[in-house]
Amino acid sequence: MAASKSAPNKIVRTRKERKFPALTFEEAIKLAQAIQEHAAGQKVRRLTLFEKLNQDPGSTETRRLITASGQYGLTSGSYKADHLELTPEGSEATSEETTTAKRLQARFNLAVKSISPFEFLYGKLKGMKLPAREVMADYLTEAGVEDDEKSECTDTFILNVKFLGLLRTIGGSERIVPIEQALEEVPAASAVNENSSTPAPRSFHAVEAPSTPGDAGVSSDFAKTCFYITPIGEPNSEERQHADFMMEYVIQPAVEEFGLKGVRADQMGKPGMIGKQIIEQILKARLVVADLSFHNPNVFYELCLRHTTRLPTVQVKREVDKIPFDLNQYNTISIETRNSYALLPKLQTYVAQVSTHVRRALADSDTGDNPVSLYYPSAKLSWQDK
Repeated sequence: MAASKSAPNKIVRTRKERKFPALTFEEAIKLAQAIQEHAAGQKVRRLTLFEKLNQDPGSTETRRLITASGQYGLTSGSYKADHLELTPEGSEATSEETTTAKRLQARFNLAVKSISPFEFLYGKLKGMKLPAREVMADYLTEAGVEDDEKSECTDTFILNVKFLGLLRTIGGSERIVPIEQALEEVPAASAVNENSSTPAPRSFHAVEAPSTPGDAGVSSDFAKTCFYITPIGEPNSEERQHADFMMEYVIQPAVEEFGLKGVRADQMGKPGMIGKQIIEQILKARLVVADLSFHNPNVFYELCLRHTTRLPTVQVKREVDKIPFDLNQYNTISIETRNSYALLPKLQTYVAQVSTHVRRALADSDTGDNPVSLYYPSAKLSWQDK
């Protein structure tokens, strides 16, 4: 009698459950606001809504938006549903007929209280100085957040409390004020998500990062490179000080968790035409951060070239600069640089913002989010190395 063969052991893969949405509350609430604007807050066909928004209803970005909006409790209906609808809480958080205090309370309940790791961090940190992102990530062990998601969870929490107006500069440092305090101040507040302090219009010169032109150690490994497109200017110029500061204190801290090294045009020590090296970085770097400050024409030219590659790109600018019409519908991080006393306490928040956009861009690699990909989805620049 032949011996029976035992069935091979099957490896069962369990899907890891996220404990927080993949978008910030500010990003997710746009879906609820669109239902208010285009459907007067009533149930609406999913395809009709995204036609109004000029957005592909089947795209990865759309699916993520619908999913995150549902996770926050703003809307009901999945990305496969025929209709999308505001929840009672989502309606209260976005309706113009809701009082400012009720709207703020509803947003807090959805953006923080309903998400267990965010509620945990808020309870631990309210009324306190915001600790380093690494310390906050360590706290999340108690909340059961997976190690590889702690950084993202921390960044999303920071941006959520910032959007709610709970992250404020007090006594020279950023602190999370209790929701009760924010609600008491509502009658004097002009908007739910404004900060309590308005920096005076001054140029910053307090912190200067070391400029390192001709850095022969710049890596040519494009898979590990974040190319920073920025106005550079002459030594000691405002443009140079801005580029140095951003590179040292915002861009590099934001990209290092992804194994990337920031590279700037004036740091290339490789012999040859500088123009060719720049183009090579634009076409091949894993990530590009384009700084639209000062409306520099070279930056816009290089950004356009990057757009044609459909590769991950993040846009930043000084808050004082306006975005040109062609780009004003795309996410650009605004950084207040006019007052060094207001800027320095907010650095951690700006790093979190950039890090969040970088994480999203790298996750959606090759999808693109720019005028080229919008109007010509099949267009993509290709080249051959000689």
